[in-house]
Amino acid sequence: MNEAGLVYVFDGYCAWSYGFAQTMVDVAAAHPDIRVEVLCGGLYVGAARVPIRRLGDVPATNRRIAELTGAWFGDGYERLTADGTFVMNSTAAARGFAALRRAAPERAVELAAAVQEAFFVDGLSLAEPGTHRRIAREYGLDEAAVVAGFDHPWSLRAAEADFARVRRMGVAAFPTLLVTGRDRPPVTAMAGSATARQVERRLSVLLSHAGRHAARE
Repeated sequence: MNEAGLVYVFDGYCAWSYGFAQTMVDVAAAHPDIRVEVLCGGLYVGAARVPIRRLGDVPATNRRIAELTGAWFGDGYERLTADGTFVMNSTAAARGFAALRRAAPERAVELAAAVQEAFFVDGLSLAEPGTHRRIAREYGLDEAAVVAGFDHPWSLRAAEADFARVRRMGVAAFPTLLVTGRDRPPVTAMAGSATARQVERRLSVLLSHAGRHAARE
């Protein structure tokens, strides 16, 4: 890679990623000249796929996220968590995001935020094609193409490729923002919750360093 770039790792069903979503949108908007790649992390796969009621004190965690980030959890989501039977499937969520990302790769950060809003505000399942159809409609994308992509084996391969790449990068917590550069391993700019100002301070150092390294080469 000739220039510094960003890799944003999130999970559609990760509440902490939801809390960071608007910050990531703001960061991407502040750096239109920097390529941002968005990957799905795979939080709820395999044995981790259990009913929400088995995940501990979810309301307390969400209150903490809201306090730290200002994120709002909607009534649809609150009803879903109160019921407690919903099982989050990160593979399905990643398949839907892959279809949306393919339709508008330059808007991947916005689409990641939209996927999370569908769940954490409206309580919509990210395993339902209709959820991704609605997002496609809201963003002026080809609805039929997005739904077809979600249902096609291609999206499963894309989701699994995301998960594998995230593991190779050593990322195990979401959200995580990485800075990449030519022939250099990714450097973590943020993991967990952070404001746009905090991220910008960290990025200013890392991007400047990556730029100097590229210029020397």
